[in-house]
Amino acid sequence: MGHGSRVPGAADGMERVAEELRKEGRFDIVETCYMSRLGPHYPQILADCVQKGAGVVLLLPYFLHLGLHTRLDIPTMMKEEAKRHPGVKIIFGKNLGYDDALVDIVKKRIESSWGLDDVRDITLEARDKYPLPPGNKEFVEMEPEEAKKYRCGHRDGGHHDHGEH
Repeated sequence: MGHGSRVPGAADGMERVAEELRKEGRFDIVETCYMSRLGPHYPQILADCVQKGAGVVLLLPYFLHLGLHTRLDIPTMMKEEAKRHPGVKIIFGKNLGYDDALVDIVKKRIESSWGLDDVRDITLEARDKYPLPPGNKEFVEMEPEEAKKYRCGHRDGGHHDHGEH
C-alpha cells in the first residue's frame, strides 16, 4: 500500500517493485493499492484477493517512516475492512523503514543528483494540471474530534490540515 497521489504515474516505482515480485513467483498474489487519492484502494484490492482465494492477506505499507498513517490510519482502516472478511487472516506488515540497502540507494541518489540544475532554474508544473478526480478527497477522512488534534500545528493549511479553522 502506497500513500496515493493525484499525479498519474506517481507510484510507478512501487508498481515496478510489485511487478518484479510477481515475476519472481514466490507469492501467490501480489497487488498494489493506495491509501487515498487515485485508486485502487485497499477495500477493493482486499476483496479481490479474497475472491481469488487468499486465506491470508499481508499488507506491506510502502512507507519509509513510522508516522501516523503507518501507526494509526492504515491499521484502523484494515481493522474496519477485516470485519467484512472474518475467515481471512489479515496481517499488517512492517513498513520499509531502515535497511542497510537503503543507505546504498541514498548514496546512489546523491551521486546521480550532483549534476542537476539549481532549483531556481527549474520550471514547475501548475498544480491545477492535476485536479482531483470526481468523488476523490484531498486527505484521509477522519472524525471531527480527531481532526481538532491536528489544527494547532497546521494553521498554514499544510499537508495534513484535515479540518476547518
